[in-house]
Amino acid sequence: MLQIQHLSIHHNKDLTPLVTDLSFSLREGERAALIGEEGNGKSTILRLLAGLDAPYVSYEGTISVTGARGYLPQELPADEREMSAYEFFSASPAFFDQTPRELIDLARQAALPQDVFYSEQTMSSFSGGERVKLQLTRILMEKPSLLLLDEPSNDLDLSTVRWLRGFIASCRIPTVFVSHDEELLDAAANVIIHIERLRRRQVPRATVWRMRYEEFVSTRASSMAHQEQVARKEREEFDKKMRRYDQIRQKVEHQQNTISRQDPHGGRLLKKKMAAVTSMGRRFEREAEDMTDMPESEEAIFAKLDCEPLPPGKVVLDMTLPELTVPGRVLARDLRLVVRGRDRLLLAGRNGAGKSTLLRAIHEEIRDRADLRVFYMPQDPCDMLDMDKTPVEMLAVTWDKDETTRSRIALGSMKFTPEEMEHPCRGLSGGQKAKLMFLMMANASANVLLLDEPTRNISPLSGPVIRALFAEYPGCIIAVSHDERFAREVCTRAVELGKDGLKEITNALMTH
Repeated sequence: MLQIQHLSIHHNKDLTPLVTDLSFSLREGERAALIGEEGNGKSTILRLLAGLDAPYVSYEGTISVTGARGYLPQELPADEREMSAYEFFSASPAFFDQTPRELIDLARQAALPQDVFYSEQTMSSFSGGERVKLQLTRILMEKPSLLLLDEPSNDLDLSTVRWLRGFIASCRIPTVFVSHDEELLDAAANVIIHIERLRRRQVPRATVWRMRYEEFVSTRASSMAHQEQVARKEREEFDKKMRRYDQIRQKVEHQQNTISRQDPHGGRLLKKKMAAVTSMGRRFEREAEDMTDMPESEEAIFAKLDCEPLPPGKVVLDMTLPELTVPGRVLARDLRLVVRGRDRLLLAGRNGAGKSTLLRAIHEEIRDRADLRVFYMPQDPCDMLDMDKTPVEMLAVTWDKDETTRSRIALGSMKFTPEEMEHPCRGLSGGQKAKLMFLMMANASANVLLLDEPTRNISPLSGPVIRALFAEYPGCIIAVSHDERFAREVCTRAVELGKDGLKEITNALMTH
């Protein structure tokens, strides 16, 4: 059982309000999805619900949780990254209460090796998806009464994402999760908590919808369309009244200005008439205050991605790789990959297959080509961003006045407030870091994009915008992604990475 009463959150640095007066409760079988644009406080809310410190913010209100809480952070904490798998599980007393049969069942449920609990392999050396599975498994061992999941589908391969959807959808434990995966939202959420920041991101609004995500999208759109229709009709009627009122007032004023002083009786009548007109004006003012408001919503991002088009037949990559390795392990053998100018290629494969490793190898192969402009977006923003710099500093490299202005305009198009533009990158949300990397990509004017999970932190509102930009991009894209909608809407080819190399597949979504 979870109960939130009058929760308000503001940023410590500039007192920007993130959430105001949020109240809701959650019971058995209810699965609430926190949605909204990046930087709106979703992960912060989740940390507060988990009873953890939330850096950079303060809050007021009551958070009441009955029983233990199971919290899956968006990224594995630094102090656990160098633990072995055995040390990671041993850190939970619940691990030693598990029977061998229960451990086998947990491993099978998460598609993990049965001996993984006793492995000496460090957590950092597992793939991103494997780490998520390991964390979820430890949480389930502890039998929580509340699940708090921050982007649980990040880095999971398609088969595990589908398992996760089924797990959350059938879970009776009250669950609050943050996700940008529209397929997961469709499948699992039956409560939607929409966090918005309106009026140039200065006014927060949080609304709770007790319905499934697909119904929420259609109901919200219909409700806003109806509200706009009613509001416009009221304003049209009001404008007609005001035009008639202005005509009457101007006529009376004209009569007052032209009446002869020799007609005191007529003057008194006109004075009474003006009093009635003034009273009518005050009544109209009250009517205006009671009119239906025009609907307000937080707009999706505005972005642009362009480059000099590549000829469709141009060979961007012709790579032969006898072995794909990481320290101490061979991931795949006998790789051959040819990519041409207008290909939008999806690198598919199971967690741990080596997709990110292969993408880095492709970057090494083509980054110095004089005939290409290559931009590489890593999975972890920390590999690209200086965490001590602000977003403006990351974009305005020379600090030329015009460049700084352009950088601020670009950040504004991605819904950064002026205050957020001056926050160090370490204080940004995962989604804001992703948007900043997208702007760096746009500035590069690259004609070859190497993308590692490009939509993993993009909100459901902005996801369609980003996918459309990639789908219309006139250059070459090679991407690792577990986003089914990205695969369907953007990619024109797909190859699957396995131990025996790369295999061309006709539909990446049917291979797992």
